[in-house]
Amino acid sequence: MKLLRFGQPGQEKPGLLDGEGRIRDLSGVVADITGATLSDEALAKLKAIDPATLPLAPEGVRYGPCVAGVGKFLCIGLNYADHAAESNLPIPEEPVLFSKTTSCIIGPNDEVKKPRGSTKLDWEVELGIVIGKTASYATEAEAEACIAGYCTINDVSERAFQLERGGTWDKGKGCDTFGPIGPWLVTRDEVADPTNLKMWLSVNGKTYQDGSTATMIFKPAFIVSYVSQFMSLHPGDVISTGTPPGVGLGQKPPVYLEVGDVMELGIEGLGTQKQTVIAA
Repeated sequence: MKLLRFGQPGQEKPGLLDGEGRIRDLSGVVADITGATLSDEALAKLKAIDPATLPLAPEGVRYGPCVAGVGKFLCIGLNYADHAAESNLPIPEEPVLFSKTTSCIIGPNDEVKKPRGSTKLDWEVELGIVIGKTASYATEAEAEACIAGYCTINDVSERAFQLERGGTWDKGKGCDTFGPIGPWLVTRDEVADPTNLKMWLSVNGKTYQDGSTATMIFKPAFIVSYVSQFMSLHPGDVISTGTPPGVGLGQKPPVYLEVGDVMELGIEGLGTQKQTVIAA
């Protein structure tokens, strides 16, 4: 299934995408797409519904973030060997873990705000993991069953805030609007191989990132298992798993986003996003 949320910010309804690519309204079945909706049992009930029995959403409706009530928004840094190289950083021996604020989460096509004082605003297309079952000290085999599904994420980053403002990456990762998520949460059973998905990102029509999850250093099940050794993961938590090469920081010379720039990005089978940069 492709689960989603649609409607104006703060008023989103739950939905799913039918076989013709139309949004069907699930609000008569579940209150929202949250951790409570993402257990194997809850997903099985949704899968049993004939989409044709559900109301159609209005055409052109806004996509919201594909999961609501995110408790933790975690990220894995430098998880592609070629991206580590373009960043002039060594390949990590263990996953680099940091957080984005949940307040940065927006819909996949919402505007991205360039923060006040920003000079190095950057992009990162990433595969997102959505947790459906609590993981605590999970083995890699157990971790696989804790994944509800996957989504497209743009890990928007302000490099000066991240790297030049006194330590920790979080300052440059959690600014308002820095977490576009969606358009869909694609359930685990529909993603045959999350380690072999094409991914891309363009700015103003120029392709900068053209990669694949095949070059990830640490794979999704390992990431969930690894993180669960340090903290419990709960249904609805999101993990962004790193980006392939082609970020602005890695260009020679570096290229950064300005007000009016348009980012377009996508991952094979997981949908596309489009964001315009505006002033905060």
